[in-house]
Amino acid sequence: MFKNLFKSSQLPKVAVGLSGGVDSALATHLLKEQGYAVTGVYLQCWNEPGCTADQGHKDALKVALDLKIPFKVLDFSKEYKAKVIDHFFKEYQAGRTPNPDILCNRDIKFGLFYDWAIKKGFAYVATGHYAKILANKKNNNHQLVIPKDEHKDQTYFLYLMKSERLPHILFPLADLTKAQVRTEAKQRQIHVADKKDSVGICFIGDVDVSKMLKEKLGEHPGDVVDTEGQVIGEHQGLWFYTIGQRSGFTIHQTTLAGKSDGQTITKHHIPPFFVIDKLIDKNQLVVGFGATTLRDQFQVTSLHWINQSPEKTDLMVRIRHTGELIKCHIKMNAEINTALVKLEKPIKGLASGQSAVFYQTQSGETVCLGGGVIK
Repeated sequence: MFKNLFKSSQLPKVAVGLSGGVDSALATHLLKEQGYAVTGVYLQCWNEPGCTADQGHKDALKVALDLKIPFKVLDFSKEYKAKVIDHFFKEYQAGRTPNPDILCNRDIKFGLFYDWAIKKGFAYVATGHYAKILANKKNNNHQLVIPKDEHKDQTYFLYLMKSERLPHILFPLADLTKAQVRTEAKQRQIHVADKKDSVGICFIGDVDVSKMLKEKLGEHPGDVVDTEGQVIGEHQGLWFYTIGQRSGFTIHQTTLAGKSDGQTITKHHIPPFFVIDKLIDKNQLVVGFGATTLRDQFQVTSLHWINQSPEKTDLMVRIRHTGELIKCHIKMNAEINTALVKLEKPIKGLASGQSAVFYQTQSGETVCLGGGVIK
């Protein structure tokens, strides 16, 4: 299935990010089998209580030892805190919902790690991401596209990639599904073949975000209001909630008399309320249900296009990782690098601070064009 691509005298050097998981482990095996001169690199970015860094380090080292390849550890802890975690708390405190994995990929994995590798003479940087890079023969550009495993697709997290770096990046799992990755890993007797996937925040893992926010920012109780401004409940602090969330706040049943919006409300039945806005100045959480939770347009700022700005037709947008690709139209304002996005169908859960990532079908591939931050 995977063949040697190079003669022994022509071995390109590859620095592969080894996290200790099955994806990066198999990616490392495949690269060596294909003839690359591979060095495994573990990125040390976080080592707080509850973090899985120690086990990840041990597992990554074992993969390198089993393959008899060089192994390096790069400590980016200070940079990770400054560029990713501090921004994470700042955005939540401002009432927005950031995605730290996107900044982690831009600033750490394909920023500091990439820069280190190129400076050290490596031809390529590789990771176990589920993404694919294709060379566009028409314009000689390299494009970021959705991989074979659409369910595991991670291009949403990679939309801030720089076009000039794509020719020097390898994603060995591009044409494999997750199930195939585990099968291939077991065939090679890789010790982490059955290891559970990491979830949660990049380099930190499956932590309780609410607990993190409470420890850093504390609580700041305020009113929950409906779309007409009537107080109907209480919240514990705006940073604990994101747009589209339907729990964690208190609704007072006695204040709901007479409300309908297509829903039946009785003392025995209160329909689920969803967060639809945050009024920072008033410290109020706005909730609603039914049509009040839907939006069919929004603005994005800080636009970044991997190659050039796209054509304004036949575009799709995704507002969360592995979320639905929705047809849309955009009207760009190049002077202030923003765009108005109009959706072909209304959706709920549009959160300020999250990223909207744009896609387009080209020659049978779904290309990730870039994106911006929802205002």
